[in-house]
Amino acid sequence: MKSKSLRKNVGLIILNHTNELLLCKRKGTNAWQFPQGGIDKKETIKQTAMRELFEEVGIRGSDIDILAVSNHWYEYMVPGKYKKKTPSLKGFRGQSQKWFLVKFKKQANPNISFENDHCEEFDAFQWVNYWYPLGKIISFKKEVYKNVMFEFLPIYNSL
Repeated sequence: MKSKSLRKNVGLIILNHTNELLLCKRKGTNAWQFPQGGIDKKETIKQTAMRELFEEVGIRGSDIDILAVSNHWYEYMVPGKYKKKTPSLKGFRGQSQKWFLVKFKKQANPNISFENDHCEEFDAFQWVNYWYPLGKIISFKKEVYKNVMFEFLPIYNSL
């Protein structure tokens, strides 16, 4: 991470059995994104990813395989008008993210639930094709999404 003014975070690209990606809608908006969340003190990036999977979308770590972790941290700045709506970003200019590409195990049932999220971040989801999220993601995250998706593309294409 280059700056202490960036919040450390993990992002999750989740694949179902037919290699569609999970895209979630932020509650009360028309903004769509992949699940993501901040790294707590003394928590590894993998622990964060597993916690966020369960908290945000109800997926247990035992139900997925980790296919890849991004080679580096991706950064984006959050415009001021969005920071006001996100208390977890107080004191930060943006986020520095490590990304995970995960897929449901064959025997796992890909049920998505928002019941474990005390912040109620999402209120809808859809399973989409690989490049679809780039047309839905908020502008200030688009470059990160594009770069992460290109990094993971060879792994996705091998599935």
